[in-house]
Amino acid sequence: MNVQSLILRTTAGFLLILLMVYSIFILLRGHNEPGGGFIGGLLIAAGFALYALAFDAAAARRLLRIDPRLLLGVGLLIAAASGARALVLAEPFMQAWWFPVMIPGVGKIGTVLMFDIGVYLTVLGTALQILLTLSEE
Repeated sequence: MNVQSLILRTTAGFLLILLMVYSIFILLRGHNEPGGGFIGGLLIAAGFALYALAFDAAAARRLLRIDPRLLLGVGLLIAAASGARALVLAEPFMQAWWFPVMIPGVGKIGTVLMFDIGVYLTVLGTALQILLTLSEE
């Protein structure tokens, strides 16, 4: 399904870039607080959904260049691996660990950010798999 609107087609690419940048901002802002990865993943998925609505699902898949199922799998693996360090050191699973150096513009890097990146990819992969599959039928 695609909408034959010149305004939507013209703005879809621009809005996708804006949503992508904002979703990365939300992902990084939330790394000291819960929820940044989930909301960021939903934002970028909404950008791709808008692009698929303006053009079609095949165009959105070509723009994504990665199978959403791969994003989902990699996201789950990264999220689960964020707790592996704690298991190796006999600490409680998902015990947070921070890298001692601050990164300007990002903040502290640690397993919490790694978990949020995993959630981000999992939400993005899941939402896009559902949206693109439904729009192709």
